[in-house]
Amino acid sequence: MERFNQRTNFILSSVFVIFTFTTTAQNLELKTNGLYNAELLDNIFRGHFENVDIKRDDSDFFQIYANYLRNYGKRCDDALPSSKVMIMDDVCNKWRVEYNGYGAEINRYCIRYIKEPSGFYARKDLYEAQLELEKFLGINYLGELVSEMNTGNAIGFSVDKIHKSKALLYDMSHILNINSCDSPAIRRLEENLRAFALNEKPIVMAEESKYTAMKKTGGPTGSHDYTKLIDDLVSDQSRTWAFNRYQRGSISGLNILSNDNQGRPTAIKANYLYKGFGGDSRGWVKITFSNGLPNGIYFFDFPNNRKTPSSTIVASYAEGEYGN
Repeated sequence: MERFNQRTNFILSSVFVIFTFTTTAQNLELKTNGLYNAELLDNIFRGHFENVDIKRDDSDFFQIYANYLRNYGKRCDDALPSSKVMIMDDVCNKWRVEYNGYGAEINRYCIRYIKEPSGFYARKDLYEAQLELEKFLGINYLGELVSEMNTGNAIGFSVDKIHKSKALLYDMSHILNINSCDSPAIRRLEENLRAFALNEKPIVMAEESKYTAMKKTGGPTGSHDYTKLIDDLVSDQSRTWAFNRYQRGSISGLNILSNDNQGRPTAIKANYLYKGFGGDSRGWVKITFSNGLPNGIYFFDFPNNRKTPSSTIVASYAEGEYGN
């Protein structure tokens, strides 16, 4: 009887441990508020790769991965294992220089790179995945670049790349401001970033991302402060602008261009003020909606370039925080 009780207690204890582990694993929460790419990173963290709107051979993903490793090495060296490895930088050591007829330099190309230590370290398995990604990207990046440049909007494409790069740099730094270096959520993000990079199966969480859930539910009906919403969306976008500076609170001339069958807007256009090289100037912005939620931002200077609205702001709007 005593042996039976011991065995029963062991089984119950084991079930409790398994249950506790599963519950803890499912209760992991990555903090993403304020990130430009909050939805993308939350879906990678949860292992919901089917909801990730980029591919492993996109240059944007490589920037996410490489900048995350570098920023982690800068900020969290004490949290790295003893088996950490040095991140190496590609440095040009031979240039091909072109001159015009007057002897002035007009262009230069790097024709040979060498590897030099960056001074920052990374987890060995994560860095090895980056090296694999570099090889894979090298094969596919030129095709991606040519495809995008052939859209007939080459200047807009270049500007958009600058904005995206600044946003990704910000995200990979800020994510370590709002999550601790040794948090279980950061570890889970790393595991699934690696899985995505190597085209492997992720660790999947049962609970869907709040960003996915809000898209299914759709946006709110009724009266809302669209002036404040657009002001917040444009202000958020302006953090990646290279030269112009948005004047907060300058939204005017708001016009709801169209509505869906529930009375929710499908497109809104408004004017705003910004400081540029010529002083104070006026521009316009157009916000498009899908299922009642902002899904695209278009500015007057590059009207064919769609910007992705902040997932954090869209989530706040979905929760009714802009209601009148």
